[in-house]
Amino acid sequence: MKREQFSSRLGFLLIAAGCAIGLGNVWRFPYITGQHGGALFVLVYVAFLLLVGLPLLSIELAVGRASRRSLGASFETLTPGSKFKYCKYFMISGNYILMAFYSLVTGWMLHYTLLFCLGEIGHGESEGQAAEHFVGMLSDPETQFLCTLAVTLAGFAVCALGVRKGVERITKYLMLSLFALLLFLALRSVWLPGFADGMSYYLMPNFSSLQGAELMDTLAAAMGQAFFTLGLGVGSIQIFGSYMHNDRALTNESLVIVSLDTLVALLAGVVIFAACFSYNVAPGAGPALIFISMASVFSNMDGGQYWGAIFFLFLLFAALSTLIAVFENLIGITMDLLGISRARAVLGNCLVVLLLGLPCMLGYNLLSDVHPMGGESTILDTYDFLLSQNILPAGAMCYILYVCFKRGWGFDSYLKEVNQGAGIRLKSGFYLYYRTVLPVVVLALFIQGYISIFG
Repeated sequence: MKREQFSSRLGFLLIAAGCAIGLGNVWRFPYITGQHGGALFVLVYVAFLLLVGLPLLSIELAVGRASRRSLGASFETLTPGSKFKYCKYFMISGNYILMAFYSLVTGWMLHYTLLFCLGEIGHGESEGQAAEHFVGMLSDPETQFLCTLAVTLAGFAVCALGVRKGVERITKYLMLSLFALLLFLALRSVWLPGFADGMSYYLMPNFSSLQGAELMDTLAAAMGQAFFTLGLGVGSIQIFGSYMHNDRALTNESLVIVSLDTLVALLAGVVIFAACFSYNVAPGAGPALIFISMASVFSNMDGGQYWGAIFFLFLLFAALSTLIAVFENLIGITMDLLGISRARAVLGNCLVVLLLGLPCMLGYNLLSDVHPMGGESTILDTYDFLLSQNILPAGAMCYILYVCFKRGWGFDSYLKEVNQGAGIRLKSGFYLYYRTVLPVVVLALFIQGYISIFG
């Protein structure tokens, strides 16, 4: 059967960017930036995004476009008999682990959007009251399940319509709405009283911190954020390479996707830091920054109910774009591996994602006494650790080795595919960089992840 393709370049760019643009940009990026000194972190982050994220993104797209297959069958298609085909199994598991907790957090975004829209929050709540709302949601498994069920069914319903009629068409409008909401919020931030101080902290580097342990922490955090914001290593970008036309060089397209991803992260920072400095909120407050601190900030603005609703709607769109993209990857993998119809792949994967997500959901209430990693760790923390600190780096390493060694696909084959079409072309001289520097960076990231958690 002939494989579907995107109807337009814009459709591809928006859905691929939607896969990369998610809660890592607008939830994790601002508080990580706040914890590591603001502007200096941003500069290092952008550098790692270009030096590491861009090459890895082009590799996934090249493997997808050349094979016209998902992760489920791409290695066998390009290199029959290669041992690299066994790597796909742990990489596939990463998609399920990601969706198990990502769908839950997307459900939280839906819940908060509804709270603001219905006026149940947004009327002068203090941080303490905002914290009570958040804890109340976590302790209520029924509310969490209903919200998670709603976003999961919505995401799979889009995928059930197919690549062009569902994923491309709906994600295109979703992403355009996301950009419009973000731009609206960023422009609104200019009139906040703390805008100038927030932007000074955010965009003016302080090079006095370029020393000792602080520098190493900043480098490690920036490298980790640049790597994980694109979600590389589990084939979630590869699937969209398999639907591409051959008229554009992949380095060119990768640069556009990285630029869109970075733009969203930077604009989200403008919104967050302007609000933090206007209402005396610590910008490095951690994950609670969004659900507690920012919820309280919007509640205390003039018209806070409406600003809060717009903000959480933006977050919901960002989360949904990634949800739809990775769901499509799971469906493509299942269809390639099992040879079943799209309808059966949608139904089966929907059930699996919901079942895998239940432990995460119950980990905040009925299973709150379960701490898999000790201390106050939750089941969601364990899922995140398995994915972020293990599967993503290992998957990225597999892709790098696959295009750099003769027992894999080989750099010449990769170079031929990545340079097919109009746009920026990759030179053969980058082979040494791909073969030596990229594996070292990914290995360092893997080691640093363990040190940061267990060290």
